[in-house]
Amino acid sequence: MRNLIKNFQSYWLADASFVTLLIMLVTAVFVLPVVMEISGHGVLLFNVLLLGVFFSGIFSTRSVGLICVSAVLFGIHLTLRLVRFGDNPYSFFVLENVVGIANALVFIYINLRLLFRDEIVNAYRIVGAVNVYLLLALTGALALEVVHAATGASIGGNVVLSGADDDYVHFIYFSLAALTTVGFGDIYAVSTSAKMLATFLSALGILFPAIVIARLVGLASSRS
Repeated sequence: MRNLIKNFQSYWLADASFVTLLIMLVTAVFVLPVVMEISGHGVLLFNVLLLGVFFSGIFSTRSVGLICVSAVLFGIHLTLRLVRFGDNPYSFFVLENVVGIANALVFIYINLRLLFRDEIVNAYRIVGAVNVYLLLALTGALALEVVHAATGASIGGNVVLSGADDDYVHFIYFSLAALTTVGFGDIYAVSTSAKMLATFLSALGILFPAIVIARLVGLASSRS
């Protein structure tokens, strides 16, 4: 078992793991919303994949502190999901998504550390930068779920929200639109909290290439 865990960690610490994570994130961000809209199994697949993404974070660092934080957050997140989907009347939807946001932020930090380690730039590191960008979009969607669950208002327009996991279809769409500063106009923020979150995501979308991509370009230029 110890060797299995060691091998699993070695894989997630290698640059090649960026590709695996990209596949998982592309599925969570672009594919599963479509599946959730047409199939009742989409919600279960989304929850399993989301937990799988966060589980990989436990093995994506050698820092004992980050491993412990990731493991604790994953354990809490998994427990809250099992409670909500179990045969009982209890549900902690807001707390569940708050923990998910914390887990996502820790995972973003871990991936940034992996991205800039050894100051090496290759194709895998470019994929890693894309992963961080998609993780920001995913975090934005989870934050919108918290805003809506806590205040009862988040986004409006050509959208009907149910207050359940199905809303992820609309939240990830709006999060991506805000992050990329596209703003199609069919869905828009209606509450102050959602407006500020959308503005924050737009600022991150502008700063990301100015900081992260520029840093990678600078490292590549310094080695050429």
